[in-house]
Amino acid sequence: MIELTDICKTYGRGDEQVHVLQNVSLTVQTGDFVAIVGPSGSGKSTMMNTIGLLDTPTSGTYKLDGTSTEKLNDSQMAVLRNKKIGFIFQQFNLLPRLTAIENVELPLIYGGMGRSERREKAVRMLESLGMGARIGHKPSQLSGGQQQRVAIARALAGSPSLLLADEPTGALDSKTGSEVLELMIQLNEQGNTIVLITHDLHIAEHAKRVVSLRDGEIVEDKRNESLPRQAVYV
Repeated sequence: MIELTDICKTYGRGDEQVHVLQNVSLTVQTGDFVAIVGPSGSGKSTMMNTIGLLDTPTSGTYKLDGTSTEKLNDSQMAVLRNKKIGFIFQQFNLLPRLTAIENVELPLIYGGMGRSERREKAVRMLESLGMGARIGHKPSQLSGGQQQRVAIARALAGSPSLLLADEPTGALDSKTGSEVLELMIQLNEQGNTIVLITHDLHIAEHAKRVVSLRDGEIVEDKRNESLPRQAVYV
């Protein structure tokens, strides 16, 4: 699914260069659930932006679901991103003037899906996440957990190969965070490939695999031998 090979990301020039990622290599198989962890400044955000095709590395190669990305232009990357990746963000990133169903429809519009088909699919996604009774509500009329469920429905709507989650429980209270984390575990059990970016080790321990970053380098890559039976977000 993901093949990063010797990825480097450098900002600035000459003596002002900052090496944010240094020779990072990572492979993620289809169906895996990987947490990328590290303190502030470790390179997590840059790693997420690279995997999500939101930024290009200074050097190295990246294959997403078998497609080499280094020679793609911005338009081609946008098409690949829309087709292959579903994003889940800490702050939900829902458009405030649109209803839940209209927010979920957005990636389907960009993908060229017809009105009736995308409406039917958006309804199905929201219903599957327990949001069927609130499809006409705007974000301001929803709780934080409900907004995140809408955001997850939007991420799933285009049937992406990869779910990329950036601190998805960071803006939620502990109870709601546990519910969203449990939902992500269920999505993975259904076959979705998930890469989760987090600074919280309590969250990471629910993933099948934990990759630790420090100073732009992978310092540990391990499998969780015994996963918690119940999602607990502290």
